Amino acid sequence: MLVRKFMLWVSQASAAERAEGAGALARAYLYGDFAEAEEREAEVALFSLLDDPSPIVRGAIAEAFASAEDAPHAIVLALANDQSAISSNVLRRSPLLCDAELIDCAAIGDGFAQAAIALRPHLSTSVAAALAEIGSREALIALAVNPGAEIADFSMRRMIERFGSDGEMREALLSRPHLPAALRSALVEATARALSAFVTARAWLSTERTERVVRDARESANIMISAESARDHDHDGACELVAYLRQSGQLTAGLILRSLLSGHTTLFEAALCELSGMPARRVAGLIRDFRSNGFAALYKRARLPARLLAVFRAALEAQREFDFIGEGAHTVRLSRTIIERVLTACGDASEGELAGLLALLRRFEAEALREEARGLALDLRRPEDEASIVVPMPMPVAMPAPAPARTTPLVIDLEALEAEILQAA
Repeated sequence: MLVRKFMLWVSQASAAERAEGAGALARAYLYGDFAEAEEREAEVALFSLLDDPSPIVRGAIAEAFASAEDAPHAIVLALANDQSAISSNVLRRSPLLCDAELIDCAAIGDGFAQAAIALRPHLSTSVAAALAEIGSREALIALAVNPGAEIADFSMRRMIERFGSDGEMREALLSRPHLPAALRSALVEATARALSAFVTARAWLSTERTERVVRDARESANIMISAESARDHDHDGACELVAYLRQSGQLTAGLILRSLLSGHTTLFEAALCELSGMPARRVAGLIRDFRSNGFAALYKRARLPARLLAVFRAALEAQREFDFIGEGAHTVRLSRTIIERVLTACGDASEGELAGLLALLRRFEAEALREEARGLALDLRRPEDEASIVVPMPMPVAMPAPAPARTTPLVIDLEALEAEILQAA
């Protein structure tokens, strides 16, 4: 009887009053002590309110039913297919919607509705995969930053393929914990493409020079990723990285050589495993005995350039002789010491045989020198820690008044400094 009176009142009330009444009826349905017949009447009344011309009425029902486990499933599904301002609450919070229903709502919904689905507290891999394929940019950014979303590697790769040129998308994916090495490399590649297009479009650099700069930066990033895998003892991650680099055409002899010249062997070992098909333990043993015929056979089986065998051996020799260890996963710098040793090993070769290689090594040497200069410049600019200087005082003395602060700029006699340097040289 009460529900009948409610329906009569609805026909005469304003939209705001209907919305308040609809919310009250929905809450009474969930928490009230209705008889079976009254519960059925209330459900029918709520169904009729789904046709109300005012969205605030339907929105009030959606707000009441959004997190309820005892709400009528049919009403919740109808609200999930309503306009986004109404459906977003249900799509984001309702525990009644199954994966198939969420995928269907994502397929017909706009970016706002898709983002609501992407931000659900728990999202399965199947729904995440559907969003990765059809979702808008905003929805995929929401998906990437949702810690409760289970996103398969192939779904994240699809997200990179679709929106890898977008900086916010890349940042959102990088924020996910335990991102596989191959996916980090894919993000590096997407970043490189975006930067290359940006620089070339503004004619800041020629296309050829831009490609070289981007390639060098990309190779350094991939070496850093492989070094992080070594630090975390993640051999499988390094192998997956190398497999991705090979598939995408980035696994070159130049990249492998750069990794050795930087003092890191992880990428080199994983590359030999990938290219030769031999197990990791066997490859590691042959690398330790790099002067042997077994290593030469492994190198040949990996189909690396035969003329570079002596170069790789020289790099490994320099690492062993100087007990060189890379500076860490967060810093990848070419080692001038290793490069010089490799250049010495190539000194007997004629320019015609290894002209291209010698040019590459000299470019690597210049890059290493430049990095060293940058590091030295940063150290020289760093202010001295005067607090760490202890002045011995044999006995307590009266301390003089502090000198007034310098008000005139410091003047350096450049001619005297130059003469002193020349005299010291």
